[in-house]
Amino acid sequence: MNTPDIKFDEKGLAPAIVQDAVSKEVLTLAYMNEESLRKSIETRETWFYSRSRQELWHKGETSGNTQKIVDIKYDCDQDAILVLVEPAGPACHTGSYSCFNESVLGEQKEVSSDRFAILNELEEVIAKREVEMPEGAYTTYLFDKGVDKILKKVGEEASEVIIAAKNRDHEELKWEAADLIYHLLVLLREQKLPLDEVLTVLQKRR
Repeated sequence: MNTPDIKFDEKGLAPAIVQDAVSKEVLTLAYMNEESLRKSIETRETWFYSRSRQELWHKGETSGNTQKIVDIKYDCDQDAILVLVEPAGPACHTGSYSCFNESVLGEQKEVSSDRFAILNELEEVIAKREVEMPEGAYTTYLFDKGVDKILKKVGEEASEVIIAAKNRDHEELKWEAADLIYHLLVLLREQKLPLDEVLTVLQKRR
């Protein structure tokens, strides 16, 4: 199978950014050579080249935390690779969802004028909960119980939205609507359907 015309460096490597295809969270940065890229394309799972061990390695081969490839892209200079994946577990060897957990700026967050930024943040948190499954978290409970429980909660919250609207109770409605949106995002994650695809449908309908 032919591989894209990637410009590998003098060591035959190119940086590969791995991104969750659903939440868009950057999971890790690794390196690929021509062989690992070819194996990634053929198997639709991520393969990398270890600079320290100087050998190919298949992500999740021992841990089970494989990464199913949704798409592979490269930049305009053709010297960097972007791999969009559906992770079957944590990307980081520490057990974290992403390898990028430390902030140089501490708790400071970029100020955003996007009033819908919270949806992106919530989608990332839900994705993180699914792969890390922290004990005691409500989202963990939903994923652990499975799709039937999630569907039940979506139905319950939708009914409560209807009741709040019929009662003309804005205070109740905003809380129930927030619950519905949250549970809907959990359902989308369970179904491996990115919110972006839903937004694309809305754009087409407009």
